[in-house]
Amino acid sequence: MAVSGDADRDRGAATPPGDEPEVDTGTNPIYRFLRGLVHLVNRLAFRTTVEGVELVPREGPVIIAPVHRSFIDFFVASEVTDRKLHYMAKDSLFANPRFGRFLLSVGAFPVHRESADREALRRAQRVLDAGEVLVQFPEGERRSGPVVGDLHEGVAFLAARTGATIVPVGIGGSASVMPKGKKVPRPRRIHLVVGEPIAPAPRTGGGRVSRSGLRQMTDELTASIQELYDRAVASTGRY
Repeated sequence: MAVSGDADRDRGAATPPGDEPEVDTGTNPIYRFLRGLVHLVNRLAFRTTVEGVELVPREGPVIIAPVHRSFIDFFVASEVTDRKLHYMAKDSLFANPRFGRFLLSVGAFPVHRESADREALRRAQRVLDAGEVLVQFPEGERRSGPVVGDLHEGVAFLAARTGATIVPVGIGGSASVMPKGKKVPRPRRIHLVVGEPIAPAPRTGGGRVSRSGLRQMTDELTASIQELYDRAVASTGRY
């Protein structure tokens, strides 16, 4: 997710109050059932292990920022915390009202494809302003290979605007479990390494975060995710 300018530049583009639904901070039976099912599959099929879960804050706004090498990352990332998670989902999935209500019930929220950056930032900010946990992949899309680089500044931008803590995560083995282009995962081990939380960039006297501040924070996140990814891959012996 790319951003431009100072961290508060898009304030005027926000949707007027009352035009968007409130963020659902509760967990209903459907959410709890699906979360439990995902956890069971992660443990039985992928023998998923996690180190560093104690580093994820137990309260307040948090952005979980994992490396992204496989579709399965969406599911295994849930292992780093038992707090409710929120994800972005393309708006076309909400076309069916019944299915749309179902998606909302499990923590997803719609993003309009024709204005993805601005809409995603606005929706994500609402989640974080409510003190919730957002899972956001700073690489923006699934990538391949051992190098983590060229991260989007969306994670740093959101952290600066909301005061959210960023928690970097390395995931090892998921690319072998379900490589890009494959539809059926293979039962292989996945390991996650949670890193030290990263505080949001400080604001200036005018309440803004400079472009250089966002860049510095993104560079710190890049280095952290790279180290964690290397450790996770070393644990599984596979990407």
